[in-house]
Amino acid sequence: MTLQAQPHEDKLRETPARESQLHEPRIAALLAFFRSHPRLLLTSHARPDGDAIGSVLALAEVLDQLGCKADVVLADPIPHIYRTLPNLDRIHHCASADDVDPDPNTPAILLECDGIARTGLLGLEGRTLINIDHHASGRLFGSVNWIDEHACAVAAMVYRIAIAAEVVITPSLATCLYTAILSDTGSFTYSSTTADTFAIAHDLATKGADPSQIARDLYFSNPISKVRLLATALGNLQCDGPIAWTWVTSEDMARAGADAEDCEGVVNYVISTAGIEAAVFLRGIADTHRFRLSIRSKGKLDVSRVAEHFGGGGHRSASGCTMDGPLDLAIERILTQLRTGLC
Repeated sequence: MTLQAQPHEDKLRETPARESQLHEPRIAALLAFFRSHPRLLLTSHARPDGDAIGSVLALAEVLDQLGCKADVVLADPIPHIYRTLPNLDRIHHCASADDVDPDPNTPAILLECDGIARTGLLGLEGRTLINIDHHASGRLFGSVNWIDEHACAVAAMVYRIAIAAEVVITPSLATCLYTAILSDTGSFTYSSTTADTFAIAHDLATKGADPSQIARDLYFSNPISKVRLLATALGNLQCDGPIAWTWVTSEDMARAGADAEDCEGVVNYVISTAGIEAAVFLRGIADTHRFRLSIRSKGKLDVSRVAEHFGGGGHRSASGCTMDGPLDLAIERILTQLRTGLC
């Protein structure tokens, strides 16, 4: 069974007034697809964050209850702070989806990706693809596409699938979804956080998610390398009017014994500065002259448009991209775009 995407409307970029009638048929179509395929691959983007990891684990459990065999595969390792999530052992880490399931007839579900390249995996070409995303920069690339940029996290979309499927929301499923939502809303601080976000969080807490323990796992279990790297980044902090930025080089990371995982969340300290409306953190990529940028806004500026200008994407208040160096030029280019956007 193959469900073909319809032109434009199938992207389902909802406005709040239309959300209820648009979600139901799309979720029904997804469930029909899932039930008609006994085996599915499930993945998300490279360098997985809390939403990616929690959502693939949660959707895998939903698929289990629907009678599907779900093989979960990610290209990159799980960051330290998410290693207490239940059922992590079902995630395969490999370079190609073919290493897990070489059958090209097995469809693949991609969560919060704008195409197969974003997964970092080989072996997805030619497969039937299901695309579930909540980024404003999401694109139609699947046979079935559900993109809801109003969702606070892709985990909120998985939650709606679980409710529509009438599966049991177990404590492990609830924990994965709550973790994903907590991390992807910036601890319920981003503009995507709504009353519905708290309604979902409340329901998950009643079904076994432990908010206090999850928060401790996410925010109070940093390795010393991350704390040392944060000290370097804050020492480099610069401000100019409503814009703040900082950076660490690959050499800084080596001195701190840090890796890319330790850079997660550094930009949130920068955007927390009073009077700052936009913030950037630049991370040097080892053995290259490139930088990975994390961009944040307090709402006045849509930083997803800034990131898209440099080939990246994301949300209105939280986005990212990769840029060529040297460092001074990369800073100049990103600051020019932010200043233009804030004018």
